[in-house]
Amino acid sequence: MTAIALALGASLSWGLGDFLGGLKSRTLHVLAVLAISQAVGFGAVVVWLGLSGDGFPGWTTMALAAAAGVGGCFGLAALYRGMAVGAMGIVAPVSAVSAAIPFTVGVVSGERPGVLQVAGIALALAGVALASREPVERGGGRAAGVGLALVAALGFGLYFVFLDRAAEESVPWAVASARGVSSVLAVAIAVVVGVSLRPGRAHLLPLLFVGLCDVGANVLFGLASTRGFLSVVSVLSSLYPVVTVALAALLLHERIARAQRLGVAGALVGAALITAG
Repeated sequence: MTAIALALGASLSWGLGDFLGGLKSRTLHVLAVLAISQAVGFGAVVVWLGLSGDGFPGWTTMALAAAAGVGGCFGLAALYRGMAVGAMGIVAPVSAVSAAIPFTVGVVSGERPGVLQVAGIALALAGVALASREPVERGGGRAAGVGLALVAALGFGLYFVFLDRAAEESVPWAVASARGVSSVLAVAIAVVVGVSLRPGRAHLLPLLFVGLCDVGANVLFGLASTRGFLSVVSVLSSLYPVVTVALAALLLHERIARAQRLGVAGALVGAALITAG
């Protein structure tokens, strides 16, 4: 149950951060949002690393964490941009299909989730698929931003797999290394593209919150992955869209079709089954 609680905590933290990150990406360049929030999170996790007292885990762990950082950086960039051009209530749930990657890796590696957990995972992923489709009366086809959401899903899926492996040696080192790489990458790309990293005082507090929520979720996921099956905690951690969708509906008054709402509900029921298993 500890792993489940940590994974759900990660989902809540990611959901809050992603909502605000996507919202700020509608007024600021996505690279500015990404670079500043990543740097803030890196500063926070470095403090945690220093207080942890963990010794250097070795270069293999560092390489795995670096790979996680690259995947996470591109995943967040795609997610923020997708939520800037499309409905958060659609883009966020589709990105959660990322759970299929670590789930597959976990099962191939020998993990054997319970029957209820397998049913819950299948239902959660089916819900994501349903939420991604526009209804016929709106023209059918793929909803705006879904392509970017799928790119985000790939990045997040790789992040889950690599961070899980790195966290086996040291969670603080794994999270700090991943965040360090993603921060440097985001800032470097922003500088090369010519994006201003001075967004103005009005934007600093929200970006600070985005960075802290994201790194907090990284920490919680890293801890959860060392205490439970990767195939389970990755799916629970990927339920962050529920938070993002709820905030978008309450604060932005987004309206999505009935079938898409059923897809989001399916993800919630899937989470309950995973927890019950």
